[in-house]
Amino acid sequence: MPSPGENLRINADRLWDSLMDMAQIGPGVAGGNNRQTLTDSDAEGRALFQSWCEAAGCTMGLDSMGNMFARREGTDPDALPVYVGSHLDTQPTGGKYDGVLGVLGGLEVIRTLNDLDMKTRHPIVVTNWTNEEGTRYAPAMLSSGVFAGVHSEEWAKDRVDAEGKRFGDELSRIGWEGDEKVGARKMHAFFELHIEQGPILEVEGRDIGIVTHGQGLSWTQVTVTGKDSHTGSTPMPMRRNAGLGMAKILQKVDEIAWSHAPHAVGAAGHIDVHPNSRNVIPGKVVFTVDFRSPELEVIQDMEARLRHDGQAICDEMGLDVTFEKVGGFDPVAFDAGCVGALRNAAERLGYSHQDIISGAGHDACWINQVAPTAMVMCPCVDGLSHNEAEEITRDWARAGADVLLHAVVETAGIVA
Repeated sequence: MPSPGENLRINADRLWDSLMDMAQIGPGVAGGNNRQTLTDSDAEGRALFQSWCEAAGCTMGLDSMGNMFARREGTDPDALPVYVGSHLDTQPTGGKYDGVLGVLGGLEVIRTLNDLDMKTRHPIVVTNWTNEEGTRYAPAMLSSGVFAGVHSEEWAKDRVDAEGKRFGDELSRIGWEGDEKVGARKMHAFFELHIEQGPILEVEGRDIGIVTHGQGLSWTQVTVTGKDSHTGSTPMPMRRNAGLGMAKILQKVDEIAWSHAPHAVGAAGHIDVHPNSRNVIPGKVVFTVDFRSPELEVIQDMEARLRHDGQAICDEMGLDVTFEKVGGFDPVAFDAGCVGALRNAAERLGYSHQDIISGAGHDACWINQVAPTAMVMCPCVDGLSHNEAEEITRDWARAGADVLLHAVVETAGIVA
């Protein structure tokens, strides 16, 4: 099939205006967004997105997990659609671009094709996946996981937030629970545009990142139990300090990650200390160790060493310790054909680019299990994301959406 000419470009001003308009919904307190999943703000953002899609001539599908599918018809009724998209939900202190760029960049693909009166053989569908962030309802990428068969719908809808509100009840409350069976749709391919959420592209001076792999992730919850006692009157030799045990384990976590440089990473993100009083030696700590790597055997090695070395540390200190794996997914190798389409697009358009590995989880990681999938990324300032100060430039957004446009059109097939 013919490739689109290099003069085929998106309307950068329209894309930017759409990003800024969506950012008015669920504003944060410091210039970003708090549009958490299944909130009233989420419902409002969905309605705006649907209105834009319908104005672009799309029909909107909605499945029973609230995933939205805006379809532009192709000329071949039997051809499977090419899907593009990401998510509209944000972190509590999220930025204006994480996820949103991928959804509205997909819409801009359709708007540009409409402007040029271009037809494709395959339909094109822009998707908004529900609850990618996982901040209100764990785990992350929940609804794309149901779509891919990783989670059951019943289990997903029984997830509760910090206030005990069920996912299923809140989805129904905001009016975005559809009748379509989750996962019934078949895809010719799926592309996701996203900000990098890391510093590599900006530091290297690249316009585009072609994502070849997604890091695997392992979350292990560690509980160290000692004995809480007075910080002033308990002699040093008689202490069973769970906090000190945690500190030594976390030092070991850092060493383990460094031993698999440069791509492996590890740290503890969530830590609870009990009783968390100024003058009480901690008797119990619960923390989650997050290991990531693009290689499964590396993740498995880091998990095993955490358990072995953590147990040895606690045995030596007279502490009890338990390890529970509470989440994770295997590394992802994206489809070579889709990756090639993105790389060819970047080269055709003259954008500087490099292959990168995504350090964060994305809906594309689950969809990769059921359809050929790839991701394209643009830089973000200082690599900052999941922060209201998250920022990109208009030119970076343009470049990412241009590459997305070319890859999607090439994959969907131009009709002369």
